[in-house]
Amino acid sequence: MSRVAVAKTYKLYVGGKFARSESGRSDAVAGANVPRASRKDVRDAVKAARGAQAGWAARTAYNRGQVLYRFAEALESRSGEFGDDVGEAVDLLVHYAGWTDKLAAIMGGINPVAAPYLSFSTPEPTGVVAVLAPDEPDLLGLIREIAPALAAGNTVVALISRSSPLRALDLGEVAGVSDVPGGVLNLLSGRIEELLAPLCGHRDVNAIVDATGDPERAQEIDELAAETVKRVSRPAPDGDPLARLEAVTELKTAWHPVGV
Repeated sequence: MSRVAVAKTYKLYVGGKFARSESGRSDAVAGANVPRASRKDVRDAVKAARGAQAGWAARTAYNRGQVLYRFAEALESRSGEFGDDVGEAVDLLVHYAGWTDKLAAIMGGINPVAAPYLSFSTPEPTGVVAVLAPDEPDLLGLIREIAPALAAGNTVVALISRSSPLRALDLGEVAGVSDVPGGVLNLLSGRIEELLAPLCGHRDVNAIVDATGDPERAQEIDELAAETVKRVSRPAPDGDPLARLEAVTELKTAWHPVGV
């Protein structure tokens, strides 16, 4: 006797859980109903990211690298389902997993001063990072921007590809089984014209990574960021990995008196 396959219900990934859009709306994309996130979903995702940020940043750099490596392992195990470019996406996660315990040595250091003081700088995460992922490539483009933010100790609220969101939503399932703490990575699908202002203008978002490549929206994003003095970066697809890390990292400098 033949059976009817269970149709997959795509959901948002917020706070380590799979949630339907608060509005109940969806868009038909690639033969599937994709949840259409609302302003309330954005607020919930930012709240989850803010709640998880201190704990994620407090972990040792080595431990964050282990979690990202496990994320890569879990994605590799499902590579047959994700298809094209998943190998490069896995490699990117492994690459940034290796960066976590090297940031302090490369970005920090002792600063020479002509005074009886010791001055040194150490890198710290920026906080909650909003990632506006490109439409294409959908999976690789998303991981290219979230991996450095996570490696640096930030939490992420990502607006995924609008034209091809299915694989990006599936990435939430991978994160859910790969030791990524709830709230550290949040994935929203929906219409950018509805979500841009509530996400980029949210006062609990500390930085924006704009990888949309859309010059028409750049001014709007910059204006929203300026209201709360957020840093905005627009990395090139083939940009330097260290530059991506620097864009979501702050340097804290301390001074200590030395000698008599």
